This record gives sequence, structure tokens and C-alpha cells, in this order.
Amino acid sequence: MTTTSADVALVTGANKGLGREIARQLADLGLRVYLGARDETRGGTAAGELAAAGGDVRFVRLDVTDAGSVAAAVAVIEAESGRLDVLVNNAGVSSEIGIAVPDITADQMRATYEVNVFGVVTVTAACIPLLRRSANGRIVNVSSRLGSLTALSAEDSRQRKLGALTYSSSKAALNVLTLLYSEALRADGIQVNSVTPGRVPTDINAATDRRGERTPAEGAAAPVHLATLAPGTMTGAFRGAAIDESPGW
Repeated sequence: MTTTSADVALVTGANKGLGREIARQLADLGLRVYLGARDETRGGTAAGELAAAGGDVRFVRLDVTDAGSVAAAVAVIEAESGRLDVLVNNAGVSSEIGIAVPDITADQMRATYEVNVFGVVTVTAACIPLLRRSANGRIVNVSSRLGSLTALSAEDSRQRKLGALTYSSSKAALNVLTLLYSEALRADGIQVNSVTPGRVPTDINAATDRRGERTPAEGAAAPVHLATLAPGTMTGAFRGAAIDESPGW
């Protein structure tokens, strides 16, 4: 096992879009970043490009739905860096585009939850031993206003009218994970927070008219802020694209 003086971060689903931009910004701040992706070619290419730009970015194959690949990725981080300071649970999917709420099947719900909920638990549980070795562990869960019960409770809200049953409910579940992990890990000094990056043109939005008004760089700003918090700053919070904004649980 080796160690490094730079903070060490793992970003899941990071070969493109928001995840890649989060990885880039963290590397620009001097962190050693493990770029997690299930596709070896795309992930390796993305990590190589970011490393060529001067960052310490390293590819690890990581499929959040495959506990074996998660364990292998964590083993690489432990061998090369000895600890983990930051985990960004960014990987996410939606399996319902163009499907009305009454037509959603249990299989479609499972497909979304496998990544957005069970995948987060798989990765987080595997990373906790390394996060406990950090002097300032931070977990950032990339959520959405579509998972805000506050927003969904308003009858005229965009989030409610959109009717994204699998995605909204999975992000609401993710917010619950945030609250419970934050309490469970408080004594370890590990800060656990949720964040919505705002509407960014990701693959999830690409098949809809909700491409978004924010660039990936703008969307990554709030997750990166939470990933670089000073010790004891904030835990169990849900933050908006503007970090001083709370979308409401």
C-alpha cells in the first residue's frame, strides 16, 4: 500500500458529461482522481485526455451494478493511494423516457434503481473503509430536483407534471440514503451530502426537450464545492446548483 499527500477522489460514471467534468475540475484543483467507468475504452480515453491536460487522473473500470468490479476498483485505489478522501456517486440512468406513469413496469423500475440506488449503496459500502482512513472524508451524491418531495408536493410543479416515476423516486431514495449515511458516518468525520447540478445536457436529457440551460462546467461547480469542503462544514444537506440554495427534501 502506498500513500499520497494529495486528496484522492473517485467519481463514478465519469467517462463523459457531468461526471467527466467533475473529474476534470477536481484534478485541476490538485486532487488525484480515479475516473470510474464501465466501458474500458471510453473510460481509458477520457482519463488519458484529462491526464494529458496535466491532471493526475487514472481510469478504473467500475460498473456500479457489479459488486466484483467495484471491489476490484477499490482494491486498486487502496494499493495505489492507501485511502480515499472523496467519493462522488455520479453514475445515473433513467429507463422511462417517453413512457407514461401508468405504463411503467416493475422491470423498468428495477433497471433504474440498480444504478441510482443499489449501485450507490454498493459503491459507498465498498469505499467506507478507505474513507475512514481520510482526515476529511466526503461523499457527494448527485441527485436532482426531480427527487425533491418538496417540489413534487406542489400540484403545479414542473417536477410533478413531468411524471418521471422511476427517476424521481430513485433520486428521492438517494436523498434518504444521504440523510441516513450522514448520520451513521458523522462520528467518523465523513461528510455526506446530496446536490442537484441543475439541468445540464446529459444523455438522460438528450432524448427529451429538457436539454438544459447549464453547461457541464456550470453543473459540476456545486458537486465539486461539496467534494472539497473543509472538515466539519456540512453534512446531511441537499444543495442546489447555487451552493447556498436548498431545493428542499
